[in-house]
Amino acid sequence: MNKTIVFAAVIAGAAAVDASAQTSAGYPQKPIRFIVPYAAGGGTDIIARAVATQMSAALGQQVIVDNRAGGGGLTGTAVVAKSPADGYTLLVTSGAPISVNISLFSKIPYDPIHDFTPVSLLSTYSSFLVIHPSVPARSVKELIAVAKARPGQLNFASGGFGTTQHLSAEMLKDMASIDIVHVPYKGGGQAILDLLGGHVSMFFGSGGSVLQHVRSGKARLLAVTSAKRSTEVPDVPTVAETLPGFESVAWVGLLAPAGTPREIVARLNTEAVKALQNPDVRNALTAQDYGVVGSTPEEFVEYIRKDLARWASVIKKAGIKAD
Repeated sequence: MNKTIVFAAVIAGAAAVDASAQTSAGYPQKPIRFIVPYAAGGGTDIIARAVATQMSAALGQQVIVDNRAGGGGLTGTAVVAKSPADGYTLLVTSGAPISVNISLFSKIPYDPIHDFTPVSLLSTYSSFLVIHPSVPARSVKELIAVAKARPGQLNFASGGFGTTQHLSAEMLKDMASIDIVHVPYKGGGQAILDLLGGHVSMFFGSGGSVLQHVRSGKARLLAVTSAKRSTEVPDVPTVAETLPGFESVAWVGLLAPAGTPREIVARLNTEAVKALQNPDVRNALTAQDYGVVGSTPEEFVEYIRKDLARWASVIKKAGIKAD
């Protein structure tokens, strides 16, 4: 059976498991931890803290954000996978540890298919394809033409192997049939600095990280990676307008360990969605170009299933391995 289909079935079933040693009556009765598998200050951390603040008030218990960075998200994610399924240790993560790492690494310290119960998709956000002004292109079509005329001469920066920046460029490379060279960095910040310095040709970055440089003229914006145009820069085309089917959207979601009682999953889902509907939370996130979602657990299962299949295909075609 296809692994992604098994994933949906297993997680949907896991949410319905009744943990005999745990009752959901009166939940929560103590503080809840949101494990974020990245350092403080990044997009996932910002979203987790905004939601945690609102959920603390609604649940009557403190929701603590606990940053467990390391291993490209592997370390913190493994902590939640091995935690009791009682609703007190949860994961707020980007897509990489769940839908990318299984294809990127030969071995990881958890099973993203069997070890988690999705609670809610919290946020999605697109990337922006920017180039250094020295590259003679003002559209995706012209960039592809330049790359084809100069095989192996254009390069692209990323914050590391398997990041959205890396995989977005690999998707472009495959769909456009161009030869461009990957230059990985230890984080997006240094990647942007080298783009601005002309040391790399292109970069797929979030709006908060690149649009200020576009406005200053230090970088040229060609396209957005979402299926539809961005409301922030509506005059900028999507990559898909040149390469139909291209879509690369990052996400952040809330997950619980597999086997968490469905009543607890339902309560967490209700409060997470309410938190995202709070005007202060919504305004804080949209101001930084983070889309506000809020979904049912079932919708989140389906979203992950499609995301896992998309990146598995890209990673396989590109022959990418992080170890």
